[in-house]
Order: sequence, then C-alpha cells, then structure tokens
Amino acid sequence: MRRREFLTAWAALGLTGMAPARAWAAAAGSPPAFDYAWLKGEARTLAAQPYRPAPAHLPAALENLDWDQYQALRFRPDHALWAESDGPFRLQFFHLGLHYRTPVQIHELNAGGARPLAYQADMFDYGRSGLRGARLPADLGFAGFRVQYHTDWQRDIVAFLGASYFRAVGAEMQYGLSARGLAVDCGMERPEEFPVFRAFWIERPATDADRLTVYALLDSPSVAGAYRFDIFPGATLRMEVDCALYPRLPIERLGVAPLTSMFQHGENDIRMARDWRPEIHDSDGLSLWTGAGEWLWRPLANPAQVRFNAYLDENPRGFGLLQRDRAFDHYQDDGVFYEKRPSLWIEPKAGWGRGSVHLLELPTPDETMDNIVAYWNPERKPQPGEEWLFSYRMHWGSRMPYESPLAQVAATRNGLGGVIGRPRTHFSWRFVVDFAGGPFGMLGEEAAIEPVISVSRGEIEIPSVRPLRPLAGYRAIFDWRPTDDGTAPVDLRVYLRLNGRPLSETWLYQWTPPGPEERRALLARAAYADELAA
Repeated sequence: MRRREFLTAWAALGLTGMAPARAWAAAAGSPPAFDYAWLKGEARTLAAQPYRPAPAHLPAALENLDWDQYQALRFRPDHALWAESDGPFRLQFFHLGLHYRTPVQIHELNAGGARPLAYQADMFDYGRSGLRGARLPADLGFAGFRVQYHTDWQRDIVAFLGASYFRAVGAEMQYGLSARGLAVDCGMERPEEFPVFRAFWIERPATDADRLTVYALLDSPSVAGAYRFDIFPGATLRMEVDCALYPRLPIERLGVAPLTSMFQHGENDIRMARDWRPEIHDSDGLSLWTGAGEWLWRPLANPAQVRFNAYLDENPRGFGLLQRDRAFDHYQDDGVFYEKRPSLWIEPKAGWGRGSVHLLELPTPDETMDNIVAYWNPERKPQPGEEWLFSYRMHWGSRMPYESPLAQVAATRNGLGGVIGRPRTHFSWRFVVDFAGGPFGMLGEEAAIEPVISVSRGEIEIPSVRPLRPLAGYRAIFDWRPTDDGTAPVDLRVYLRLNGRPLSETWLYQWTPPGPEERRALLARAAYADELAA
C-alpha cells in the first residue's frame, strides 16, 4: 500500500468515545499491510520530494504550559495499550504541550497490518495542569510514547519523546542519558538540524514475547530514514537497531547513533562546582574500543567554551558514554540518584568503514541542560540519491557487555603542580590518574611499572606511578609545564606499561591552560597560603 492510501485509511478511523480496553482494537475493515521493506520505500520516496515540515500549531492553553503543569498531565494506566492482555509489555502515551508541539502518528501492528492509534482526551488525568480535556481538539494526537514491562507496571523501561530522542533503563530503572535516531551538522558554526520521528509502528507482542519491535519514519530537511528497533528488556537492556538513510541534500556532518548526556562537574572538573553535591553528571566519560583493538577512556568536562574533538578510526568495535562512578557518597543526591544513571554502549554489527567518533562538550550552568554529544561520523559525506545502511546494538545499564581486560581509569584529578614544601619557581599543572582492575592482582611487588605520557605541547615534569592500596590499583602522577603563554587546549595521553606491554587502557584528556596573568595569580595565592601555614 502506498503512502496516500495508508494515510487515507488512517484518517478515516474514528476511535473516540469507547471503553479503554476496547478502543484500541476498534477499527473497521482490514488494516493496511506493513513491513520494514515498505517503510524503507516510504523513506526513499519521501527523500525524493521537497521537505515539508510537520505542522506544530497547538492551542494556546497547551503552548503556554510551564514545566510543572506539563508534568501534571498523567496518562491513565487503565487506558494503556494492551492493558487488557496477559502480554509482557504495555504502552502509555505522552500528551502534547510545552516543548512538544508536533504530533506523531502512532500505529499498532498486528498480523502484518497497521492500525492508527487515536488520541482521546479521557485517556489523560489533567490534574493541576489547568487544562480541561473536553475543550481540546478531538484529533490532537500524541507527542510520543513510553513502554512498561511486566516486572513493574509503574515505571518505564523505554520512552520515545521529542524530535528523534529516546532513552531506556537497565536493572536500576533510572533514566539518565538519551539517544537520538540521527544527528545532522552537530557542533558546527551554523545551527544544528534535528531530524524527527514523524511516525511509529509498534508490533503487538505475543504473550510469551521476549522483545518489543518498534519501527519509525525519520524526516528532516536533509535526510529521510527508516528505523527498526528490537527492544530486549533485562538487567542491561539491549536494542537491535537497523536504519536506512536517504539523503535529500548533501550532508556535511552526519552523526550516526548519537548519544546525549549531561556533565556539570566531577572530581576532574570543578569549574562549575557551586552546588553542595560533590559531583553532578549523567555520564563521566567516553569509552572507545577502536578497530585496532585499543581501549581509550576520555573523561568528560564542562568547558568554559564549546569544545569539539574527533577520534579517527576504521571499523570501530564500539563506543559509549558511561557512568563508571557508582558510589552514592560521590554524589550525595538522594533525589535523582546519579550513581544509578545508565551507561550506553554502541556496538556496530558490521564494519562501518573509515570515520571518527565525535565528542562535543558544551558549557552548562546547571544540570537541567544536556551538554555532551557523541556519535559516529563516516569519512565520506552522504549525497542525495544514495542509500546508507547501518546496523548496531545499543546496551543500556550499569554493566556493559564489553570492557577492556586491562586496568581501567577509576578517577581523574588535577590541580596546581610543584613539590610540596618547596617554593614554586614556575607555573605547572598536576594530573593524577587512578587505574584499577585488569591484571594488577597478578603483579609482584618488584614489578617495574612505568607511566607512558605524551602531550601535544609543553613539557612533562615529575612523572611517577605508585600502588594505590584502597583501589588495589595504581596512581599515575605528572606535572604539565607550559613552554609558551598560549591558552589553546592541550591534549594529554597516559597509559601504564610493564616490560613493554600495556597494563591499562589509555587515558585521554584535554585541558585548557590559564593565561599568563591567571598563572601568576595562582602562584601568588599558593605562596600566600604556604606562608600562612608556615
């Protein structure tokens, strides 16, 4: 069935004024046929046509909702899709309003046929929102949907809401970072383009199903695409993703499997540490497993200015934004529980060729703004008329399916360099990197471990490595000394080695040195503090 026939069938369905459990199933005639091949054809056809944005006009009462009013809009659990069945999944839907102004079409797939799911005002409890459902348009539509699993009907395991954003949880049942279907021109000087999922098709699962299958149609001025998500709940939730992309225009910077997170401050970056909580972040590092087999760890930061890095690779084995620090006392937040935030690992199923993992770090004043983006960028730039296919797995949770057999970075700290008890004759900055795990338990007391340190400019002073008993690990320490007055970011790299062989993953870092005046001020303050302590 072609697109016009499909949409005509969708518009003809009137599903209002029915009892909750029966409304979803009510539709006259046979539903339109659907499969992934059809969806890819729709995306290809859409890309061949001029882009037309979906209407985003809402009644004033919805557009003017504040955050608290929008949160007061609650979907009624007894109206959930499949609430009447004994199956393992149920769906609830998000109301339009606040930032969510564009309705998405949502369909149920059953026996190969697609039935549109229509908005009904009585599906929602409007609470203290100030809205009256009876006064809203009958054909308003939904902003997105959330998924519950039979282990806990009160909390979500997956949610799709806004543009092409979605997120999921593992055993901790705690949301954190998000993912997107696609990123276009992210981190460039011109405004970023945000593709949107215009429509979803969700397969009705069998009563013994171990997965939920979701299809989505993506669209934007530059590209259209077809997506399939097979969602497997578990302690680490897994998504099997297939996507077919059809460029409408040349794309300068394509972002595949984009991840979005938040980092305000941590032990390595206290620039915005104005809060009583020691650390505030959804993720603390970017992990990369390169095509050559090297494991890299890049701690995140909240920079004073936009910071962009590209890590070149060929056929990467995986990458992800992780929350490694799982200690409550490092966060002290008993409301949002940052130590429970999930990590997200991207695992390509087939070779992605040459390209790079991009990391974008934006300044943020607080935890309400996502400021971290990571994604895969192919070396070749997509052109109109082409088909780009990607398949990958997404792993959400506190434990990732792959990790380095070598020691991992446990913490990163930094501060003014120099030797305690001696006057500082020049400016330097100290970096302290803790490693734990891996083969450390096999090392003898006489093992001659060495830190292998490299920097993009400047000099290294006082390098050392010593055992760190509380972690059953080792601590690498060194000072970086500038050789000029420049304030451009410095790239640093460290790993531990024994007998010419690596013992640890590689720590990558980027640090922006202060200018000459601030360097002198730091030294003066340190000298004054030393005098007071003497």
